[in-house]
Order: sequence, then structure tokens, then C-alpha cells
Amino acid sequence: MAEHLEIANGSKADKYAALLPQIKSIVEDEHDLIACMANVASMLHETFGFWWTGFYRVIDLQGAGHTQELVLGPFQGPLACTRIRKGRGVCGTAWAEDQTMVVPDVNQFPGHIACSSASKSEIVVPLHNAEGHVTAVLDIDSDQFATFDETDKLWLEKIAELL
Repeated sequence: MAEHLEIANGSKADKYAALLPQIKSIVEDEHDLIACMANVASMLHETFGFWWTGFYRVIDLQGAGHTQELVLGPFQGPLACTRIRKGRGVCGTAWAEDQTMVVPDVNQFPGHIACSSASKSEIVVPLHNAEGHVTAVLDIDSDQFATFDETDKLWLEKIAELL
């Protein structure tokens, strides 16, 4: 419990630095990616109090050849969009461009998918398999503008590498 309180009272970087080894210990011996995603979403959500924290997984559409889309995975927070096409919204763009997207004001992002008007800023981090292909994205939304910055990008990319 003292460890949790220490995380809760530090700077953003201190919180991530304390959280990273905890996440590593939770996921390193677990081979079920969904279970890992569920715990990571919970740990991030509880530590930072984000408005929405979760994952979208790259899934092949049945009967559609090699067509894929992002499908909602484990998350913490209110109701979310269930499916997102590649290149659509912040999540689909992060997937298509294979890069972390930091969006200070989602209303200014072309093609933003408004699952909720309460979302004001967002960060989306791609996750990769051993071959380097994007297999999922970590999506975090805030109900405040400009919540996410280079500190979040750096640490969330480190967390994504653990998965």
C-alpha cells in the first residue's frame, strides 16, 4: 500500500518510473495478452486517474480477405467505440502511420471519432509483435485539454514494449 501512495504523490515521470517495474512484474510471466492488457489498463487508470484507458486490437475481418480493423479490447472507463477502421480517428491513424499520436485537443484532429464529447485530449501508442507489425494500440483519453506530452509518450512507449 505504501508503494501505491508513493506513486500517487510523485511527479508524472516519478509515477511512470515507479509503475513500469510493477507492470513488468505483472506481464513478464503471463502469456495471455488480453489478461496483460486488462491489468495494464487498470494500473494506468488507477495511477493517473485518466478518463478512459484501454486497448484496441488489430483483428482480421472474417470473410473479408486481408481486411483488418481495430476492435475494442480491455479498458477502464465509460462506454467506448467497438470498431475502428485503419486510418480513421486518432487510433486508426496511429495504427496506419505506426507512430504514437499525442493530440492536445481532439476537436482539432481531422476525422476524430467522438465516442464521447467528454474526451478532450488523447494519446495513442501502437503495440508491435516480434515481426514489428502493429497488433494493437493503447488508447488513453483525458477530459482535460493538453493532458499528454513527451513524458507520457516516452513512458507509455516503454510500457507498450512490455506487451
